[in-house]
Amino acid sequence: MKIQTTPLYARALPSLPVHIRAILLMIAVVVPYQTLGTPAIRTEPYEQEFLITAYYSPMPGQCCYVKGGVEADKVLNGQGIAGADQTPVFPGMIAAPKSYAFGTKINLPGLGTLAVHDRGGAINELGNGKHRLDIWAGYGEEGLARALAFGLQRVTGTVYPNASTQPAVQFDLATMPSPIDELKMYFVEKDNFLAMRPKEGERGLSVYLLQDHLKTIGYLKHRPTGFFGPQTSTAFHAFLRDFSVDAPRNMLSETSAAFVLGARSRMNARAPFQEYIDPKASPDAIAQAQRTLRFLGYYKGRTNGEYDDNLFASILKFQQEHALVGTASDTGAGRIGPLTSRALRGMWNREIVERHADRHLDRYAVDTHIKENGQRIAQFLGEGYSG
Repeated sequence: MKIQTTPLYARALPSLPVHIRAILLMIAVVVPYQTLGTPAIRTEPYEQEFLITAYYSPMPGQCCYVKGGVEADKVLNGQGIAGADQTPVFPGMIAAPKSYAFGTKINLPGLGTLAVHDRGGAINELGNGKHRLDIWAGYGEEGLARALAFGLQRVTGTVYPNASTQPAVQFDLATMPSPIDELKMYFVEKDNFLAMRPKEGERGLSVYLLQDHLKTIGYLKHRPTGFFGPQTSTAFHAFLRDFSVDAPRNMLSETSAAFVLGARSRMNARAPFQEYIDPKASPDAIAQAQRTLRFLGYYKGRTNGEYDDNLFASILKFQQEHALVGTASDTGAGRIGPLTSRALRGMWNREIVERHADRHLDRYAVDTHIKENGQRIAQFLGEGYSG
């Protein structure tokens, strides 16, 4: 009798080819490694602790630079035109680590809701679980003052990934103070007012200096604030008009700065004459009028203190050119009374200021040339011949 037996365990499967076993081994090793190395894409908001600083967009003509100049500050802060994703800079832009996709929104208590559009060499995930952020703080001196005043802050915020329902960007640069005092230790142009370019609507130390000059020469009534607002604009426009300065009205230029300094220098000059001039005036007063009219190109005679036909004709010519009289028989013709005196003083003042301004412009041109060799004009003049 033949007995059939049934094995308790199934026989081993036929062995797999070597290349199949190699492929399975690679899958078993590589897939778990890649899974650990790539975090899961978040789809819901979450909290994160941040260490936050601020950066700004450097502009030419600032009074102050952290690294000494506009190009050096651009190396530190970037070009200041657009973020790493080419989005133009705007209030509410932040630089975040590469693990944060562009467009991610982050709500920071006390600041607002900002959007990730930039990167930075030092903007990364720290080993202690904290992540770095850098907030764009604006342009020029005002932006620099904000960035310096902001310092380093630790904030726990809420991250809204792109896959989640995101709030709109809500951020006001005014939430970041921009105190002028923050700039003083970086004041690289303190002896070169002509290099500064404050503009209407800006805040900064350059604006403060412009206001101080305008107040000193009698054009600005309130104390300097550092803000180039409507009152400063009105004062600046009046100055440009009074001195016939051909320069931009919405910002300080090299030329207008030279005239502002010229007007300040002129403050120590004496008035051209003290009295009204007619045949009864004192010889000293008449001599002063003769000098003034010669300086302005109207008088060609001697400074003898005599009221003669030559002086009469010189005064009349000035009056006619300024529409003060028509003919020699008009009332006041050939005499310096209130209206003629005011016009003469105004023209004299403009001529004096223009001469001072020309000297400031010449000095600035020399300063700019010498600075290319690493010197300032004050150092050059102080040391004398050094070559």
